[in-house]
Amino acid sequence: MDQLHLPMDLEDDIPPNHLVRVVNETVNHLDGKIFRDAYPGGGRDNYHPKMLTKVIIYAYTQQNYSSCQIAKAVRENIMFMWITGRQRPDFRTINRFRSERMKDILETVFTGVLQFLAAEKYVKLEHYFVDGTKIEANANRYTEVRTGTPSRFEG
Repeated sequence: MDQLHLPMDLEDDIPPNHLVRVVNETVNHLDGKIFRDAYPGGGRDNYHPKMLTKVIIYAYTQQNYSSCQIAKAVRENIMFMWITGRQRPDFRTINRFRSERMKDILETVFTGVLQFLAAEKYVKLEHYFVDGTKIEANANRYTEVRTGTPSRFEG
């Protein structure tokens, strides 16, 4: 029985404008200092922080937030295989990276991603807002305006 083999190069299997390519390009344009600051004191980890960042951001765009599910996607999903260069970080590595290494710089990373996407015209910033943000109104000091969709628990 013949076995099917994946092509050595997944490049041809990823459409030119696919979201995974946008994530890859975006993270590649982030300042390397962001990642050097997350790894003070030298040493070398098994996986490059930019690659792990790409995996996490792409997973989030797919509404995949579970370290176990992300690790499974890295083994089974062509888009994840491509963005990792076929490396296979396990769920512990992904979780440790996200919760320990990136904890203090996630806001900087996401800000950099959003700035790049806006500069490249992938997104328009006027269309984004934080759900439930409170903005104080001028009418009276006890008045506030809520933006976004109210939760079902709000009165």
